[in-house]
Amino acid sequence: MTSLLAPLEDRNGAGSSSLSTPSARRTAIPWVVLPTFNEAENIEGIVARIVGVLELLAPEDFRVLIVDDDSPDGTGLIADGLAAVHPAIEVLHRREREGLGPAYVAGFRRALAGGAGYVLEMDADGSHDPRDLGRLLSVVRDGGADLALGSRYVAGGHISDWSPLRRATSRGGCWYARTVLGLDVRDLTGGFKCFAAEVLDAIDLPTLRCCGYGFQVELTYRAVRAGFRVQEVPITFHDRMRGSSKMSWRIALEAAWLVPQLRHDSGPAELPPSVVASLAGARKAER
Repeated sequence: MTSLLAPLEDRNGAGSSSLSTPSARRTAIPWVVLPTFNEAENIEGIVARIVGVLELLAPEDFRVLIVDDDSPDGTGLIADGLAAVHPAIEVLHRREREGLGPAYVAGFRRALAGGAGYVLEMDADGSHDPRDLGRLLSVVRDGGADLALGSRYVAGGHISDWSPLRRATSRGGCWYARTVLGLDVRDLTGGFKCFAAEVLDAIDLPTLRCCGYGFQVELTYRAVRAGFRVQEVPITFHDRMRGSSKMSWRIALEAAWLVPQLRHDSGPAELPPSVVASLAGARKAER
């Protein structure tokens, strides 16, 4: 694999032009938001793979935004090195370690401020295959849905290298959230997604309450409540090869406790079908 720390000319050719600076005007540019905490062993490899995929999917322009929560293992410094040699990579350093949810919110807000048309999220530990970015992006970019979810629990979806207990815990958590919230979405806790920018605009990011993996449930629930179309795309989830998981019983309990509260939360006002249709029409016209 080509290192992103190699000179840019060695990777893209001596005559390569820099990618344009993002603007607040909404564009068709995809942004991948990658939250990190102690991922020094994984960050360079996963970013290299993401960039390689996006150079094919969106050769005109794309962004990879690394959101680092002051990793003591030097992940942020490695990310800065990647950004120094590739103009499509940005790093957002956060000094307060508030959890996964706030890190994603910070990344989403930066992407929207930069004019993102599509915002993708994924794990930095290799659990999500960057080659699946194209399938998620195409669903939203082609107008099939407003939010595409990489799903382990629809036909064609798989999990590799998990123990039976972990599989049962994950499936049980998804069943619990789906049942309590009344959602027809099988994988509510997954973190591999593609949003049309309008979805993130509509769900009121500053008021999201979950900090751990319940954040993924809350995102999808709010999108559905707002009237947006959701489609699950089968993926294979791979257990991390290096580093330690951030999952804990405290995070799982937070999600279990907050799900019933989401059910009773008034949530954002639902968008009428005519508004959703006009958003889809505007996106097609933009392309």
